[in-house]
Amino acid sequence: MVISKLPRKSIAWRAFEDPCKVSTEGDSSLFFLIPLDLHPRSLQSCTNIVLIAMFWLIYLPHISDHPLIGSRRTKLFSDKSQNVMAAALAPSVGDGVCASMIEPQDYICEEHTVTTKDGYILSLQRMPSGLSGQAADKPPVLLQHGLIVDGVTWLMSLPDESLAFILADNGYDVWISNGRGTRFSRGHASIDPYDSAYWDWTWDELAAYDLPATFQYVHDQTGQNLHYVGHSQGTLIALAAFSQGKLLNMLRSAVLLCPVAYLNHLTSPFARGVVDLFVPEDLYWLGQHEFSLRGPVVNKLLEDICIMPGIDCSDLLTAITGPNCCLNSSRTKIFLDQSTATKNIIHLAQMVRTGTIAMYDYGNENDNMDHYGQPTPLVYNMTSIPNDLPLFLGYGGKDYLSDVRDVQVLLDNLKDHDGDKLVVQYTDEYAHADFILGVNANQIVYDPAIAFFKIN
Repeated sequence: MVISKLPRKSIAWRAFEDPCKVSTEGDSSLFFLIPLDLHPRSLQSCTNIVLIAMFWLIYLPHISDHPLIGSRRTKLFSDKSQNVMAAALAPSVGDGVCASMIEPQDYICEEHTVTTKDGYILSLQRMPSGLSGQAADKPPVLLQHGLIVDGVTWLMSLPDESLAFILADNGYDVWISNGRGTRFSRGHASIDPYDSAYWDWTWDELAAYDLPATFQYVHDQTGQNLHYVGHSQGTLIALAAFSQGKLLNMLRSAVLLCPVAYLNHLTSPFARGVVDLFVPEDLYWLGQHEFSLRGPVVNKLLEDICIMPGIDCSDLLTAITGPNCCLNSSRTKIFLDQSTATKNIIHLAQMVRTGTIAMYDYGNENDNMDHYGQPTPLVYNMTSIPNDLPLFLGYGGKDYLSDVRDVQVLLDNLKDHDGDKLVVQYTDEYAHADFILGVNANQIVYDPAIAFFKIN
């Protein structure tokens, strides 16, 4: 345990900087967790109290249900009716996406898997035809979801409001990707997801391994170059790959919704709280390598954010993504319900603090030298994206995560892009989730995107 590497503002650092203050000013009901023979009166230092409390926070998964703690602060997911609704809407892992979400709507669906070069086994779904049953006569389209969601994102609304169904009905061969660590992509050639080594990755690896593997698989299966649609993190990994000259030989065009390349102006009060309190760093230090908003350890630490001014955790979707204008609330109960790597959240937090798009910073020059051959992380150069690559960028004025000022930085980097190859669509009333769950996204976003596909 290397205390000197802890962020100085983090909860863990404060515990070691002044453990007595933390233990006495914190939640004293934690002391009930300490065995009698290790009661604070018999401990030699306050640091031990903190260590034991942290130990129980990690290894007692139902700590937040204890009567002394459970009601002390606002829980992120405490509404029992919400959990029942989520269970009703969520697809069964045993059934898969096809059986749970697509075939009940009378669409043909195929389940596929692809293994990345670093051993992760990813789930893909293919919709080879529309509702009519007529085989697709247009090129394949790969749909890539964003952070802490999965491919179900593209299927959550009604068929005439969900992009996957709409594309299939328009004659496209639709492929839906599920990123590593999400419910249908937790396999690995040699590592169990309960092993911390399984979660040793960030979006660097998604750009380096997951996206190339899915691109190659779809290309090989169809014999055609493909269109790409990414949302949020799905745009980040695409931009990173494109800037390195990857995937271009298999790509027709890319639609990037809520593009993320720069995060310096992140306006989400919840996400800012996570960054400012060094929550992911604390979780990683505590040995919590899997990050899920519904996980008990994550939930416990995030309660400190929920009591901050201006943050309403009873409406977590708005607190994170912005005031979405056009959602059907009954369709958002299973949104933001998937896992990612805690290391990935740390990487995103680094982007917020530095305002750059670079590889993961290991925190010291020696480790960076080992990974990159230089003392600082390598930078993804957005100006290296080919000027003749057809790009469609859609962003909104109310988005807390893909802020208009950060999108403008990206557009400034693309200022030399061929004028007939770059389409930029701004929707003032849209926030982050509207682009994939908005009841009017068909007309506002998807129709223009399909028109873009037709000319590319």
